Amino acid sequence: MPRLKILLTVTTYPLPSRSYDELVCTAGVLEDGSWIRIYPIPLSFLLDLKNSGKVNSVKYTWIELEVNKREDDFRPESHSPKFYDFRDVIIHEPRVNTDGNWLLRKEYCLKNVYYNFATLIGDSKDPKNVSLATFKPASIDCFVWEEDTREWKNEWVELRKQTDLFAQGTADPQKLIPKVPYKFFYKFTDDVGKQRRLMIEDWEIGQLYWNCLRDAKKSGLVDQKTAEKIALQKVKAKYFDDFAKTKDIYLFVGTTREWHTRRALNPFVIIGVFYPMKESQGRLF
Repeated sequence: MPRLKILLTVTTYPLPSRSYDELVCTAGVLEDGSWIRIYPIPLSFLLDLKNSGKVNSVKYTWIELEVNKREDDFRPESHSPKFYDFRDVIIHEPRVNTDGNWLLRKEYCLKNVYYNFATLIGDSKDPKNVSLATFKPASIDCFVWEEDTREWKNEWVELRKQTDLFAQGTADPQKLIPKVPYKFFYKFTDDVGKQRRLMIEDWEIGQLYWNCLRDAKKSGLVDQKTAEKIALQKVKAKYFDDFAKTKDIYLFVGTTREWHTRRALNPFVIIGVFYPMKESQGRLF
């Protein structure tokens, strides 16, 4: 395939897998607005990019590289880099900013938007097999969470130590990427009034939880349980009170390969949130 210029828009919270290249879902859009998934992208590459000083954030950064369609993944958006050491990657500066209420980001990310979730699920079936999309909910109805396991499974920890994602096993994966002990969900309604619930797997929501927990514990006056309650309420304040209530919110959604292969009734999860300010009606650009 030719070299592609990709605007990175999605990095999900790393999840253990028996295949190390599944740990982080990295996706973005091409210049024509079509979606592409790239894996494996080592976590170390994303961290190095973020810490390089070249960009303030991985998201909304243009990269250019040669990719190949993954033969082991039926989803049309799934590709892998030609060179796994990323020797050919070009990082285009500057990062796409939020000027004009995300005007440039909208130009690329909102070219193809779904409003009806049943239509999206229909397109995820043969022959289209759509597995990445931008979805516009009619409303975000609530934000909820559920308790989850607090530690990675032992076999997953050992598998992760065997990959180059963690400095050839010298780093402690539990410290590098701690297990978020909660799952977060949006309940939303589409354009025909059908309500659905999807899990949010954006890396940002996991990092927000850890940052809020750290801040809650700084004073030393609260116990772990209370600190977690404070952190959860702050995550809700950001994702519901701010994003859902005051922003013109869109959801980046993607399928998991396991549930898409199984042809689940709904194979999608939320892998990113797009949240420019609401526009005044009649505003001209």
